[in-house]
Amino acid sequence: MSYFDPLGHISLDYSGMLLQPEAYEGSRGKAASALAELDAIEKGAVANTDEGRMVGHYWLRNPALSPEPAIADEIVGTYEAIKQFSSDVHNGKVKSSTGKPFQSFVLIGIGGSALGPQLVNDSLGGRSDNMMAHFMDNTDPDGFDRTFGSLEGALDSALFIIVSKSGGTAETKNGMLEAKRRLEAEGLSFQRQAVAITQKGSSLDRLAETEGWIRRFPMWDWVGGRTSVLSAVGLLPASLQGIDTDALLEGARYCDALGRTSDWRDNPSLIMALSWLLATNGKTNRSLVVLPYKDRLALFAKYLQQLVMESLGKELDRSGARVNQGLTLFGNKGSTDQHSYVQQLVEGPDQYLVTFIEVLRDRIGQSMNVDGKNTCGDFLAAFLVGTRQALMQKARPTITITVPEVNAFHLGLLISLFERAVGFYAAMTGINAYNQPGVESGKLSAGQALLCLDMAIEFLQSRKAERFGAVEIAERIGRKEDAFTIFAMLRHAAYNDDKPVRMAGTSAREAVFWVS
Repeated sequence: MSYFDPLGHISLDYSGMLLQPEAYEGSRGKAASALAELDAIEKGAVANTDEGRMVGHYWLRNPALSPEPAIADEIVGTYEAIKQFSSDVHNGKVKSSTGKPFQSFVLIGIGGSALGPQLVNDSLGGRSDNMMAHFMDNTDPDGFDRTFGSLEGALDSALFIIVSKSGGTAETKNGMLEAKRRLEAEGLSFQRQAVAITQKGSSLDRLAETEGWIRRFPMWDWVGGRTSVLSAVGLLPASLQGIDTDALLEGARYCDALGRTSDWRDNPSLIMALSWLLATNGKTNRSLVVLPYKDRLALFAKYLQQLVMESLGKELDRSGARVNQGLTLFGNKGSTDQHSYVQQLVEGPDQYLVTFIEVLRDRIGQSMNVDGKNTCGDFLAAFLVGTRQALMQKARPTITITVPEVNAFHLGLLISLFERAVGFYAAMTGINAYNQPGVESGKLSAGQALLCLDMAIEFLQSRKAERFGAVEIAERIGRKEDAFTIFAMLRHAAYNDDKPVRMAGTSAREAVFWVS
């Protein structure tokens, strides 16, 4: 069973699912309901009910679909502003704090605020870009040092793009403060080299306005981080690099249109979602493995991890029933993975659904024959076909997505393909794909861990040179249930020079801490 786009931009071979058409037909009712749900979302229904928000990432590539003219105008205005700003940077109208033209940018973000731009950069960027891209996507001090090391001698020609919808994301704020300290240590003005992408009125927006940053671009409450790559979050860095952002949007818009087709057989995103549903029986008994046979798509599985797992990994369905729904997704690239975990996919437990992504064009221009007859690209195609056949012989389900080449249009198309598949699958399994309560609970727990650290150090400073175990410290500061958290945080502090904590022993049972 196969789907072929009439214009040849995408095809899906799902014969590897080893199912008859009747299996798909049996879910026609669920498919119709899912189509109706996404139609309502595109028309402005409040889909993120937990936060009372519309979900409008589809409007980003087709502003005319947005339910209010003001939203459409703001989307279009933002795209025009991005192009104008990029042009002003490229022609030297916008310069760094020392008057130098910007040669590179550093995007500071976390999650979707960094994954999307990283995917676009790795898929479409190159040495001929107008600006070189760097990313700070964690709160790892050593990671910061590595990024600044790559900018040694060129910090005064680097533009810093700070991305945070709320403005309060800890990892992003930490990266921003590190960048500000580095620039100021070299006598540079951070605010004259900084751009903000954030929600209007956020703490970051207010800071950028007060300090007079170069520019502010909007994020909207109706776009989640994991679907923000086609907003200013992804389009600004892409435009600065010189990547064709119009083609990115066009590709997504094209696949969105395919994804509105009422007959599931002509709807590639719906075919994908139905395949997930049939392979998993609507539960968590299979993992999705994504194998793009192209180096330029090496980050695609990493990007999809957040899109799929943050959207579909939910404890409760929309009625409040406990379902513990989710699809685990992993992958890297072919044929690399034929030398790592494909062995288990073929002969291990039958709990995977493998999605191959095939790219037909090897490179621009001719390739050499490496064995007298075939090119490296021929070998790559053969490895894909061979791995797929090996899986099918073991009755392991597969889907193969084929696109002609990796360019801006087809990357936008692939992003849309999976976004809509996630939306359809969530609708068919009755979960909210647009919230992330588990992420929020993790942030709250991290806050409590930092509070425990602060309280523990304050106690140790009040009893200087005295040694205490984590259990005793927890009891003394009224955090008896947090003894292990206190041990873990104090142990980390003891290994770093910026805290006065000292430690003897190694295990939680025997270790003692003090401040000298």
